[in-house]
Parts: sequence; C-alpha cells; structure tokens
Amino acid sequence: MTISTDDERAIAARLIEAYDGAHVIAPITRERADFDVAAGYRVLAEIERRRIAQGWTPVGRKIGFTNTTIWERYGVYQPMWARVWSHTVHWADHNAATLSLRAFSLPRLEPEVVLGLGRSPQSDDLRHLIECVDWIAPGFEIVQSHFHDWKFEAADCTAAFGLHGALVVGDRLALTPQNRTSITELLPRFHLSLRKGDVVVDRGIGSNVLGGPLHALAHLVRVLAAQPEAPPLGAGEIVTTGTISDAWPVAAGEHWSSDYGELPLSGLRLSFT
Repeated sequence: MTISTDDERAIAARLIEAYDGAHVIAPITRERADFDVAAGYRVLAEIERRRIAQGWTPVGRKIGFTNTTIWERYGVYQPMWARVWSHTVHWADHNAATLSLRAFSLPRLEPEVVLGLGRSPQSDDLRHLIECVDWIAPGFEIVQSHFHDWKFEAADCTAAFGLHGALVVGDRLALTPQNRTSITELLPRFHLSLRKGDVVVDRGIGSNVLGGPLHALAHLVRVLAAQPEAPPLGAGEIVTTGTISDAWPVAAGEHWSSDYGELPLSGLRLSFT
C-alpha cells in the first residue's frame, strides 16, 4: 500500500507540532509499515513548504548519518539530508558561543566540518567540488530526537527535520589557490578530539564521514541529483558534513570544546544554558 498525500500532510503537521513543542512522539514507522525513506523525504518537503510559508529562510543543508562507525548503534544505515535555516545557524564569536537548550528535544552535540559554497556544484568529482568551496569552518550541530530514547528508523529521522536543531559555526578559513590542495589532502585524515569540560570524551578522524567531509558533499550532490523535486545546491549555501565522533547528550551548565588536530581550524567552545 502506498501512503497517501493526505497522510503525509498529517504526518508533517504532527512532526511540526513535536518540533515546536519540543516533545517526543512514537516513530512513524511503528504505526505505518508503508512509511519508507522516499515517503520521509516527501514529508520533509511538505514541512519545508510550510516553514517557508511561515517565514523561515533556508540557508544550507545538513547531512546526517555520514559517520559509518555509528550506524549500528542507531540502527540507521544510510545518510540523509535536511535544510538548515537562518535562525538555526549561530555564528560563534572568536570560536566561542553560548546556546540555550530549552527549545530542543533530547539534544545531542556533533562536532563537524562546515563548508561554505561559492558556487553551485555541477558534479560529484572531488577536484571540482573543492573548487566550489569558498571556506571551511569548525562546527557543532545540535541534533535532537522527537522519538523516545533516540529509537527510530531511517524514514523517521529523515522526515523529522533530519534531526536538525541548531548549527554553531566557528571562524572560517578561506580556501585559496595556495591552500586548496593541502586542505583537500587533510580533510580525510585529520584527527578530532571532543572535550566535555577538561575531559576528552571522544575522538574521530575525517574519513569517518563517508571517507571525508568532501566525500560527504559528493554524496549529497548525488542524492540531490536523484531527487528532481529537491533544489540543487547553490552558491552561498552552508553545508555541514556530519559528525566526526559519536553524537553526545548535552545538558544546561555544560561546556564543550573541539580540537581539529592537523586541520588548520581553531576548535569551538560551546556553553549550554
């Protein structure tokens, strides 16, 4: 049985209500065996149409579940994408920021590499893609789950805003003819460490995200090419490429920081209220 348009609209309304109320609901897939990833993207598109009508402004994309080392833990075995919005993106001041968690449901933190596009990618070739990137930056994505205990299927989290809550972006490093080659080489092999307070709680390597952040961008280009209803990536968009480590639960009063090792990015410092 194919899920109906009316049902998809009802699911979109239910997820918007969960987002706005910062509460959890049962996974859609638990109630609807016919709810698959394709239906999840259709619901996501309906949510985006409603949000834009409400005045939300899309400014980029997030790619989720690019870190293959955590697929088994969450039971999701493929990446997905969703919009990031002008009011969900926060620009850190000298790589430091403070963020309230009151609006989020079961929030977790993900250290990521953020890419700023200078032009629209026309292929998934890595040599072409790095020429489309104007800058890179450290990022913390705050992801959230509207499903109990972070238990869901790929279709659920695809539809539910791609789990996106907020994106904190640090100081940007401009890419130039002088550093593009070295940055391209470092992106798959840099080592990241994540601290809670003064304690290192996790580590990761750039290749965790589908082989590297640029590879994650290539994946997104291919996925969007297969979704003709989805707008292609454009100049000026922000793309956050997925967590280098696991996603960690966060709470008010905590202080988190990241270090990007060999990659010439200063780590972020983020405090929660």
